[in-house]
Amino acid sequence: MSGFFNQISRRKFILTAGASASSVFLKGCLGNPPENLTGGSSQAVPTAQTVANLAPEQTPETKSVKLGYIPIVEAAPLIIAKEKGFFAKYGMTEVDLSKQASWGSARDNVEIGSAGGGIDGGQWQMPMPHLITEGIITKGNQKIPMYVLCQLITHGNGIAIANKHQGKIGLQLASAKSLFTELKSSTPFTAAQTFPHVNQDFWIRYWLAAGGINPDTDVKLLTVPAAQTVANMKTGTMDAFSTGDPWPYRIVTDKIGFMAALTAEIWKNHPEEYLAMRADWVDKHPKATKAILKGIMEAQQWLDNFDNRKEAAQILAGRNYFNLPSPEILADPFQGKYDMGDGRKIDDKSMAAYYWKDEKGSVSYPYKSHDLWFITESVRWGFLPKDYITNNAAKAKELINKVNREDIWKEAAKEAGITAADIPTSTSRGVEEFFDGVKFDPEKPEAYLKSLTIKKVSL
Repeated sequence: MSGFFNQISRRKFILTAGASASSVFLKGCLGNPPENLTGGSSQAVPTAQTVANLAPEQTPETKSVKLGYIPIVEAAPLIIAKEKGFFAKYGMTEVDLSKQASWGSARDNVEIGSAGGGIDGGQWQMPMPHLITEGIITKGNQKIPMYVLCQLITHGNGIAIANKHQGKIGLQLASAKSLFTELKSSTPFTAAQTFPHVNQDFWIRYWLAAGGINPDTDVKLLTVPAAQTVANMKTGTMDAFSTGDPWPYRIVTDKIGFMAALTAEIWKNHPEEYLAMRADWVDKHPKATKAILKGIMEAQQWLDNFDNRKEAAQILAGRNYFNLPSPEILADPFQGKYDMGDGRKIDDKSMAAYYWKDEKGSVSYPYKSHDLWFITESVRWGFLPKDYITNNAAKAKELINKVNREDIWKEAAKEAGITAADIPTSTSRGVEEFFDGVKFDPEKPEAYLKSLTIKKVSL
């Protein structure tokens, strides 16, 4: 796939000197913190011994940054990097993780930045960083340039359905079309996602459309914050939710619904949520940015050691973070074990969330080909004009080259001592295939759109 996205040049980070021996990347090198039964922070300020002896060229310009997160498993690398001292190891000893009430709040807070009481960046659904950069979802359409720095996770999402539809709705929807038609004439099937025009919206749209259900005309789609999904389904007014763990699984354990699909079933090893930051913060703090990335990379490797996942569930479930009634709500899904609530059970580690590597290679690396899929889906549903994809997707590629800073990821990985085998050589992961047999070739996004039966765009 050489030459992919090379049509348009962009500013490059200056390569720093080689990594010092003391900062070579170690898997889980800091050990486990003392057990904390509340699941909150057990070492909020790591001891000086945990901080690497950094060379001057790798010493961050600042020790402080404010990162936003939403309480779903996608946030785990940020939380673990703080709790296990991985941020501090690379000199970022004052990382403030700020829980966001909703994705809309996160967007508003990154607009004003930490100087205005907001955030410098954090966890994002895609393509929110691109839409914020273009001023499409900001107040007054103000353009706030953002940089995508790494992918945080693959999998970890599902589509939960109210119990009243048990036996009628599953992963494949072809046999359920009559149900949707019947409901459409009286009380339409009501589904919710956590923010419009981004990936949790795309998952439910793709699933519906693959089964012949038009998400714009055959159902009613609403936006509901992730933490409210359980309460809203209990009222009986919602038929479905697309959101991240632990919320779909809680719907099952609370016996108010079942899971029709895991996103791992819809698109195996799919891109999920990302770390992205304000471009002005990154441009001002290039060494601090790479220090943040190194801490996250180490957290991602720690998380992918399944022996660590019981401890990870304890930390995430605590009142400081997800505030769950029990870590067990996370424990089984973290091992790829899902009781789908309708008699179907999944016990397959390949379906679990992954943070560092999966069956297709790197999870952490921000492939530009994945950015292109998100923008192509945006065009599919009329969220972006089709000129982003026509003319060999020149406009989409220009935006992606401006926002996606995979070059910074590579620099950080090399400084951290990541082996060459774990650093992708291509910015494209190649052709992707979905559960309905449809394929996305990033070299031919317009052909992908033309192949889809249900879409809003006309090509």
